[in-house]
Amino acid sequence: MSNLTGESDQTRPKKKLIINAFVEMCSGHQSPGLWRHPSDQSHNFTSVQHWVELAQLLESAHFHGIFIADVLGGYDVYRDSLSPAIVSGAQWPVHEPLSVVPAMAAATKSLGFGVTVSTSYEAPYHLHRRLATVDHLTNGRLGWNIVTSYLDSAARNIAGREKQVAHDERYEQAEEYLRVMYKLFASSWRDDAVVLDRESGVYTDPEAVRQINHEGKFFSVPGPAIVQPTPQRVPLLLQAGTSKAGKLFAAQHAEAIFVSAHAPQVCAKNIAEVRQLAREKYGRDGNKIKVLSLVTPILGRTEEEAKEKLTDYRKYASTEGALALFGGWTGMDLSKYGDDEELREVESNAVRSTVDAYARFSPPGSKWTKHTVAEHVAIGGNGPIIVGTPEQVADGLEAWISEADVDGFNFAYALFPQSFQDIIDLLLPELRKRGLFWDDYAVPGGTYRENFYGAEGQKHPLDEHIASKYQWKAGVAAEEHKIPEL
Repeated sequence: MSNLTGESDQTRPKKKLIINAFVEMCSGHQSPGLWRHPSDQSHNFTSVQHWVELAQLLESAHFHGIFIADVLGGYDVYRDSLSPAIVSGAQWPVHEPLSVVPAMAAATKSLGFGVTVSTSYEAPYHLHRRLATVDHLTNGRLGWNIVTSYLDSAARNIAGREKQVAHDERYEQAEEYLRVMYKLFASSWRDDAVVLDRESGVYTDPEAVRQINHEGKFFSVPGPAIVQPTPQRVPLLLQAGTSKAGKLFAAQHAEAIFVSAHAPQVCAKNIAEVRQLAREKYGRDGNKIKVLSLVTPILGRTEEEAKEKLTDYRKYASTEGALALFGGWTGMDLSKYGDDEELREVESNAVRSTVDAYARFSPPGSKWTKHTVAEHVAIGGNGPIIVGTPEQVADGLEAWISEADVDGFNFAYALFPQSFQDIIDLLLPELRKRGLFWDDYAVPGGTYRENFYGAEGQKHPLDEHIASKYQWKAGVAAEEHKIPEL
């Protein structure tokens, strides 16, 4: 079998997978209703110890990082109400994710933290301060998952708008936002600006700090940055988005891309296109953009045991919670349709095409009602569940590697933390046996970026990355490094 780059499975070297845990500061996350299961502990998300213990567990197994999702509003499209999300606990309540990262970092040495923060509702100067502070407190183990948000409920509560800004305009704003952030992170302070000279009394060289004087369509930011240069200069940059605007944004800025689809064939073309855009439009090595796919493994020592777990989990899954999440993700309220109504035959083109995409790889003759959709997303959300023995699950992951050319996985949980414990006890040994996962961190105690690329010393963005053009390096006079206006 060949991927879209033309390489065959035989000619491509085996990838060392990037493995993250996928969580959110809420209960259930991608599996609404599973908080009711007697073995689930996700409702303890309000406790610092809950997150510290997770971080220590993951680091003991050498996970690359924790990828923390976030939303800024509630899922209120389904039934035109927030009630289904409130009752089922479908990503409600949800707490702010950056706050707990320093506590997790203090209890670990090598684990990375990819935190979701939107460019739509926070001034870049303020966000730079928050992210830069945490990059310092984690010793350079912070990643930023850049999103533009998708819930109108967030726009109403934060910006006072009835709806979000239009999709492409959000990306236009995000593009300028990133330029401001690069200037604040990398151009406002020289690498060696902080001198701490006790004899002269000079803390920071004033010649090595400057204003950025950004004036754009969306932002006016004079600077200078208020936080000194961080260990990574710029956090590891993560992004999700497969629209035309999203792919262009990823091709230029993303070091890693997060994808969610129920089959590798669904996202293979988008992945190849992003890498091609990166090469042809932005002069980047597309293969250095790492793609991480959402997967929820359900593991057993036997196939029967794994299937029994799935059957057990389904008893607790919330149909209302699943349809609330689906409504937020798609903007479609399936409460308008009857219990037995075939959604691929309804009048709405949007509903038909969306459900067609979900049903594309289902058995012939299957019927897709709103309850089918709910069952499909109630465990694992908008990604696949792979059920079976460690060997069967590893085979499924290898299919994603060969068919979609992904580089790793964001593993979601059905039960917290048991799903992660199962991955550690059952799946990771099998992946190691196949040469797909490391035995230890490439750079123990290193930055997120060093371990992400497996390269000691690679603390800052790659030279080919646009952020590197902004970096004001040690010993360089200000007039020799003009702040880019790209």
